[in-house]
Amino acid sequence: MVQDPAWAGPWQDVFQGTVDGFESPAPVRGNTARSGEWAYWVVFDSPQYDSDGGGPYYKAQIWDRYLKPASHR
Repeated sequence: MVQDPAWAGPWQDVFQGTVDGFESPAPVRGNTARSGEWAYWVVFDSPQYDSDGGGPYYKAQIWDRYLKPASHR
């Protein structure tokens, strides 16, 4: 996951995870969505906490603009 330079986002930290192959991506809707943008379910490599301290979360929908392919581990 990468951070948006204009917004720190809902998560406390930049995290690593894997796109869940069992969940279908969904189109992002709303006035901040980009044309053709998709949200993918991502399973986190370690539990994550949101910016309000909620969690731990193990999986969440992440917009594609915040995803960055990682090299093979």
